[in-house]
Amino acid sequence: MTTLLKTLKDDWSLSATVAGFLAVLISYSGPLIIFFQAAQKANVAPNMMISWIWGISIGAAVAGIFLSIKYKTPVITAWSAPGTALLVTLFPNISLNEAVAAYITAALVILLIGLSGYFDKLLKWIPQSIAAAMMAGILFQFGLGLFTATDSMPLIVFGMVLVFLISKRVSPRYSMVWVLLSGVLLSVLLGKMNPVTVDFSLAIPQWISPEWSINGMLNFAIPLILVSLTGQFLPGMAIMKLSGYDTPAKPIITATSIASLAVACVGGITIVLASITAALCMGKDAHELKDKRYIAGIANGLFYILGGLFAGSIVMLFSLLPKELVAALAGLALLGAIGTNVSVAMKDESERDAALITFLATASGMHFLGLSSVFWGICIGIIAHLLLSKPKPEPAVPNSISLSQTESK
Repeated sequence: MTTLLKTLKDDWSLSATVAGFLAVLISYSGPLIIFFQAAQKANVAPNMMISWIWGISIGAAVAGIFLSIKYKTPVITAWSAPGTALLVTLFPNISLNEAVAAYITAALVILLIGLSGYFDKLLKWIPQSIAAAMMAGILFQFGLGLFTATDSMPLIVFGMVLVFLISKRVSPRYSMVWVLLSGVLLSVLLGKMNPVTVDFSLAIPQWISPEWSINGMLNFAIPLILVSLTGQFLPGMAIMKLSGYDTPAKPIITATSIASLAVACVGGITIVLASITAALCMGKDAHELKDKRYIAGIANGLFYILGGLFAGSIVMLFSLLPKELVAALAGLALLGAIGTNVSVAMKDESERDAALITFLATASGMHFLGLSSVFWGICIGIIAHLLLSKPKPEPAVPNSISLSQTESK
């Protein structure tokens, strides 16, 4: 324990801490909104909503901190945003008890898939250019969001962009720190902070008994498994591989599934590997040295613990920031990840068409047969890759007779 604490102290950095904080900030100010929509559709009480947030925050925190320390990799975990979006469409036709039973079922099935090791084998079938194009397509909307935010708050957004460019030149390691501070300062000076009443109090989780039904299994559990694997674990593992981390999927899926089971009965939906916010913690902005970026994963978990313990009040604090500021933060923080993935996707000319098709399909936001554009992007991309890629010609082997004749001459 003493050795671990000393290592953490030596490796800790402000830039990695900020990266972890930004990942939590974006999760709470973005995907968490879907949770509020689901709660409204289910007509749940405020204390139950707080329990949900406690569950997803603590579950993601414990899994992320454990994995980041064990594998010295910034493993960023979160809750299934696509799964939460499914809830919005199902409530009130499905009860909260049936939803919890679906959480448990999905966690058990995903745990078995993780333990089997088949997910790692699936990843090996995906070409690097296709995986990078898929990730670029996912992040593309965040890049656009940086500039569309200027429609309503141009002074704040352009001010943040200017600070970003200057700090990138003079203090690149802490550029996002300066961007965050400038955004908050401009919001305060221009009177754009949202009015919110903050009451600091500890969250109390509420027990929800599971209730299995055919309706819950067919309409929620099975789709939840599919969207979690294809919309979260698949791109999450892809961004880890592209960032140079070779941590296998088996322990990650196992740990997150166990965390999912632990928080299911307090309303915590499936805990998964993050993809979008993970990009914030795996680039050079988190730390110049790749081996020290795991601190961002630990910091991310610690901020999640704070968010879980003070679920009601912390979420209100995040609500102070205007959504345009958060959009600009996300767009600027992800610029490096977008550029890296586009570069990798377009690098090999023979794979460029397939990669471009993957990028466009993923970025389109299509939802065919109830499955996300991430799933279809990777499927269409792999098919295009198989049809368009030409087998590389084998190097010519000199004929032994001709070679001997040449040597004799």
